[in-house]
Formats: sequence, structure tokens, C-alpha cells
Amino acid sequence: MDREPAFSAYVAARRATLFRTACLLCGDPHRAEDIVQDTLARLYANWPRVSRADNVEGYVRRILVNSHYSDRRRPWRRESTTTTSVDLALEPGMTAEDADVIWTAIRRLPPGQRRVIVLRHIWDLSVEATAAELGISTSTVKSQTRDALAALRRALTSDFGTTSLQGEER
Repeated sequence: MDREPAFSAYVAARRATLFRTACLLCGDPHRAEDIVQDTLARLYANWPRVSRADNVEGYVRRILVNSHYSDRRRPWRRESTTTTSVDLALEPGMTAEDADVIWTAIRRLPPGQRRVIVLRHIWDLSVEATAAELGISTSTVKSQTRDALAALRRALTSDFGTTSLQGEER
């Protein structure tokens, strides 16, 4: 079976999203590149089986999160992260300065909260799906989401003067 065309088409369509997600998970564009490359290498090895599955996106998200976990365990990665900015277009019409403020606020979240925010509000997963992806309880997802949104609200209120984040949970 020739996996090259289908795999190449998938990578061309999804690589930018995977990179943005990895950036949000780890907070460093250089490490994010490593995480995406590791994810794509693992995906390529299993592509014939994965491409026939119903939930390719879920499988790839799981590889990405696991690659992030593996990356964090590497001792040479325990150095401080860089402050390089990444082009993060969250909403149409958002200015680069707005995106940078939001990116900075997300990057300042503790890793657990950042992972939950990325999966819940960037990937738009449910509480249950986020819990399954991260291997944590639904109550942990809810409390991490609540704490992360409160921290983001405080950070963005101080940066923007007002905030558009809602207190409600999805």
C-alpha cells in the first residue's frame, strides 16, 4: 500500500494546526517543532492502520500530547524556555498585538492548565474527551479549566483593561 500521497496530503492540511497546538502545549516554538516532528514520525509509522480509523484527529492529538509528555521528561529539556513569539491567529480580525498578549497569557499558565485550555478551547473537545486525552478525571479538567480561565481573565483584564472571556464552562 502506498502511504505517501495520503500521508503527505494530511500533513499539508494539518501541520500548521499541529504546530500551533504544540506551541500552546509547551510554550516554545523550537520545542514545538520537535514535538510535531516526533508526532508525524510516529503517525507515518502507523499510517496504514490509522488512515482507516474513524477518528484520525483524536489519534493524532493523542500522539501529540504523548510526545509533549515525553519531551518534558527529557533532562536536557528542563532548561528555561525561550521567549520567541509565534504567529497565533485565534480569531479573524485579531491584531498581532492582541494575539501576542493572548499567547503570552496562555504561555504563563502552569503546564496542566495550559494543556486543558488547548484541548478544551483550541481543539474544542468536551470535558470527557479532554480527560480521556490527558488521562485525568473530569473533575480535574473542570477545576483546571476554571483556574486557567480565571488566570487568563486576570491577565487579559490587566493587559486590555476589559476582557471578553466568559465565566461559563462549555
